[in-house]
Amino acid sequence: MKIAFIGGGNMAAALIGGLIKRGVAPTDLYAIDPNEEARKRNEQQFGIRTGAAADGALAAYDAVVLAVKPQILKSVAEALAPHLQASQLAISIVAGIRMGDMSRWLNGHGRIVRVMPNTPALIGMGVTGLVATGSVDEAGRALASQVLGAVGATVWFDDEAKIDAVTAISGSGPAYVFYFIEALQEAARQLGMDEAQGRALAVATFTGAAQLAANSDEPPSVLRERVTSKGGTTAAALASFDASGVKDAIVRGALAADARAKEMGDEFGEQ
Repeated sequence: MKIAFIGGGNMAAALIGGLIKRGVAPTDLYAIDPNEEARKRNEQQFGIRTGAAADGALAAYDAVVLAVKPQILKSVAEALAPHLQASQLAISIVAGIRMGDMSRWLNGHGRIVRVMPNTPALIGMGVTGLVATGSVDEAGRALASQVLGAVGATVWFDDEAKIDAVTAISGSGPAYVFYFIEALQEAARQLGMDEAQGRALAVATFTGAAQLAANSDEPPSVLRERVTSKGGTTAAALASFDASGVKDAIVRGALAADARAKEMGDEFGEQ
């Protein structure tokens, strides 16, 4: 498995590190980034080859991972197009940009997989949603699963529109969790704890509860009910959350993220 990356930032570095841990040789990985600092960091950290721009060397790789900002994907794809072989898999981790637009910018390239990982990939605990064009065969899907599976779980979808929903739930989701942790830490501060105490309790509670949910066959609603005694402290907190519309606000927030992902696809796809 030989993989090239266009963009050498944090997510690319997470994938490179994950692939190496899974046994891929550093000599089979290649990262292209115009930023010299990013190139040096990846060379020193992983011992891989790097370059400043797409070139003929890309022909030697099974897949090319596009790991750049949505705003520059069009120009990056157009620079990549002359060097991309019809048999190669193009894997995009770029938020919002649709496969049809990517194909157009890549001179009609058909073998495209659009994916949305999330930041826990940086510690090998991410989750990624994937969707592929009809031109991607089972071997191509397996290759994409191997690449993204190096940093966590993978979930395949048949409808590309669902990737915007993935962006809203798991792509942006870590920020929602951090937001709630911030709120718990603030509550701890107001209750007289210092910062270290509040952080330790809030983070460990989220970690433990998430693991409990992951290891249980029961729905979160049942797990929540088991913590909640009638007239008790948990019931008082949940009643306050319900009175403030916390659950509805979280749902509305995720729906807003989905809408923005669609807007980004329209906005950048029109280029």
